[in-house]
Amino acid sequence: MTNLLPQPVVAAPTAGEFALTDATRIRFDASLRDAAYLLQETLRRATGLPVPIVEGDAAVSLTRDAAMDDEAYALSVDAAGVRITAGGARGAHWAVQTLLQLLPPSIYRRGSATSGWSVPAVRIEDAPRFAWRGLMLDVARHFFPVHEVLRLIDQLAMHRLNVLQLHLTDDQGWRVEILRHPRLTEVGAWRSGSQRGAGPDASFDPTPHGGFYTQDDLREIVAYAAARGVTVVPEIELPGHVQAAMAAYPEIGHARESEPWTRWGINPHALNVEESTIAFFCDVLDEVIDIFPSELIGIGGDECKKDEWRADAATQERMRSLGLSSEDELQSWFIARIDEHVRSRRRRLYGWDEILEGGLVEGATVASWRGSAGAVIAARRGSDVVMCPEDTVYFDYRQSDSPDEPIPTGLVTTVSSVRAFDPVPAVLVGAERDRILGGQGNVWTEHIDSARRLDYQVFPRACALAEALWSGPVGLDSFDARLSVHLERLDAAGIEYRPASGPHPWQKIPGVPGKHYDRAERAAEIARLTANLE
Repeated sequence: MTNLLPQPVVAAPTAGEFALTDATRIRFDASLRDAAYLLQETLRRATGLPVPIVEGDAAVSLTRDAAMDDEAYALSVDAAGVRITAGGARGAHWAVQTLLQLLPPSIYRRGSATSGWSVPAVRIEDAPRFAWRGLMLDVARHFFPVHEVLRLIDQLAMHRLNVLQLHLTDDQGWRVEILRHPRLTEVGAWRSGSQRGAGPDASFDPTPHGGFYTQDDLREIVAYAAARGVTVVPEIELPGHVQAAMAAYPEIGHARESEPWTRWGINPHALNVEESTIAFFCDVLDEVIDIFPSELIGIGGDECKKDEWRADAATQERMRSLGLSSEDELQSWFIARIDEHVRSRRRRLYGWDEILEGGLVEGATVASWRGSAGAVIAARRGSDVVMCPEDTVYFDYRQSDSPDEPIPTGLVTTVSSVRAFDPVPAVLVGAERDRILGGQGNVWTEHIDSARRLDYQVFPRACALAEALWSGPVGLDSFDARLSVHLERLDAAGIEYRPASGPHPWQKIPGVPGKHYDRAERAAEIARLTANLE
């Protein structure tokens, strides 16, 4: 058994091995340059071997085959060398990640031993089941510096996850520099404190919190990710989850707030629907689009409280003039106006399943988080879907019923339940099923304020997610055994994952309450919340 994770479609061990030595060379087709240089960098760092890149004969080769799908690859190892054939740049990246897993786990740490490195002989043919294999990181609730985001990208690439959605703005913080509206970060990036814990017994921590990414920071993140086969999808929340923006520019909302929100939960404020506010966010999105080359641009659309719209005479008059009969239709109208601008920049909208309320914006991709109801409706209407149901792939949720879980919130989502995740709702048929692009895990960071806590919440559940989205049911029976070996790789890479035995002592946070969901009660609540999507 090759102990690879995710499990390839075909992995057939053969006799022999290839030894890495001072004589080992790498050559590559020009379109596979990034993958070749990443392989060289990793081998040099871990083994101390020179592993030069050459144009002539080399024992390690990376070749493109245009007849293969972009993410598909074949990897062959024998005593003579390593041959990688890939459909495109991404396929070459995934082949390199597979090759690294064939080496001892110490390949993931810096070393000095220049001998004794060998790759077992094997023939691998592989391609992913789903095109979208992602993770959403919320950097608005707690800010993560650039180097920590880059570290996470390395972890995604290691597991052949190919999308990082960056949740850049929310009520509690605005994290992206906008040159035309500088107060968004001057005011919106900083709050005076934070809620500590969850539920009715939560307390308040008066330690100020903040930070933001300059546009050059974000370009660095995008470029670093692209060089590892990962697309970064930005998200700018609207028309709800906007207190940080409203604190900076009160004229875009209905209420006046002096700073970003210091509490967690669903904020009562929403943007107003004036033309000037639409223009403001078109300005914002223009600068975001200039930074991020991703086809999809996230605009949130979730959990928008509409009480201020109901109470505001000007908003009600605007609804009448537009011929709209409900606040849900008003939200759909607002998002459609934003969509019109985004499409003029040759991009498409990506939003949470609430964007279905009041009518789906044509061409938008839906992230279905409240179960599968949104996915089914969107797919039947001809829209693409990314599945991220909270009861399965919310990695901020607790991992056991143990009271030792740090700030235990939400439902219990285990490694085994994530590995069993199938993004395609069973009720979809034919072409509707093809609308499911794949899935992603979501990491909301109200209770995650450090890289150590992030590691603990994400891993090893992200390992299970990666295999569910890459391999599907293939390798399910051997997953636990392969994961036990894979944890040695996580150790070597310095990933402080949650062990199967439970939290380490440093991860326990005594006296900080969580908020538990009962699974049946939460399912009933989600059913109620999604009943109006039709």
